[in-house]
Amino acid sequence: MKGGNAVTTMHGGDVEGYRRAYGRAPLDFSANVSPLGLPEGVRRAAAQALAAAGEYPDPLCRALSEAIAAHAGAAPAQVLCGAGAADLIYRLAAALRPRRALLTAPAFSEYEAALRAAACAPEFFLLRPEDGFALTERWLDALTPGVELAVLCQPNNPTGRTVPPALLRRALDRCRDCGAVLLMDECFVPLLDEPERCSLLPRLAEYPNLVVLRAFTKTYAMAGLRLGCALCADEGLLGRMRAAGPPWPVSNVAQAAGIAALRETAYVEALRALIARERPRLRAGLERAGMTVLGGEANFLFFRSPDAALGARLRARGVMVRDCADYRGLGPGYYRAAVRTAPENDALLRALNGGIG
Repeated sequence: MKGGNAVTTMHGGDVEGYRRAYGRAPLDFSANVSPLGLPEGVRRAAAQALAAAGEYPDPLCRALSEAIAAHAGAAPAQVLCGAGAADLIYRLAAALRPRRALLTAPAFSEYEAALRAAACAPEFFLLRPEDGFALTERWLDALTPGVELAVLCQPNNPTGRTVPPALLRRALDRCRDCGAVLLMDECFVPLLDEPERCSLLPRLAEYPNLVVLRAFTKTYAMAGLRLGCALCADEGLLGRMRAAGPPWPVSNVAQAAGIAALRETAYVEALRALIARERPRLRAGLERAGMTVLGGEANFLFFRSPDAALGARLRARGVMVRDCADYRGLGPGYYRAAVRTAPENDALLRALNGGIG
């Protein structure tokens, strides 16, 4: 497994890079975005908002914050909107400028990149293969006094493992006792089988040191619109985060699209049903193809292949999966694949066996 100080900048979803290399569009399993596409109500709202493109967007995202707050059971003042989850991660790091921060590894690389941009060299808690890459109570021992920021992801990306509710509660208590802010990245929570069981949103008032991160990217296929939100009962911290980045972070179009997305309850139900139906089927197909599936409780599966060149072979056959070799704590042979529609999942399984191209 790899270590080192380098921060990876590679992510899934580089469709344009694939087009330039191969002269065609790929079947993309490397980005964990809803395969149902942009909801029609969101598309209409975004198109209508173009009429106001000549005006500056609301810098405080007032209407959008009110809609998010109503959806999350929070107060509008407890919501800060940004240009995707990554924007808010960087804002939090810049607002806190922690001297010590604790990250898990493997995990989303932008946590580390944001902290290093804020002159913080983070500490790492390595998730172990022998634990199935799950977070265990050992993490509580790593969270020592002096840590000012701890970051967890629910479920973790790329491992797809959730943190049990009892351990989450102990993590909240330990962070409060240590004086640490806990950033809980919940961008995938809406796609879990039991999202309410795994969310810390109901704990906001009880733990003002808790920051919950959500995004519209995965659930509503809005990756190109760049919209996310941070929720926290510490309004002063949200104010510092707002001041830590440029003004007008969310366009008129993205604000309108976000408000419309929160009304798409039938769309979300259909997406969850698709994931619940296709995830076990895709898992079984991967295992039949010789893969070891290590995790996946939302809309993606984390697996190991005996073929370290599998990603390159699939690209040549027209399919992109996320090669996880660049994740801190992993190495060659680890991959992540999104759960997509039945025909698309079948195409991935054919490609694994040498088909399509």
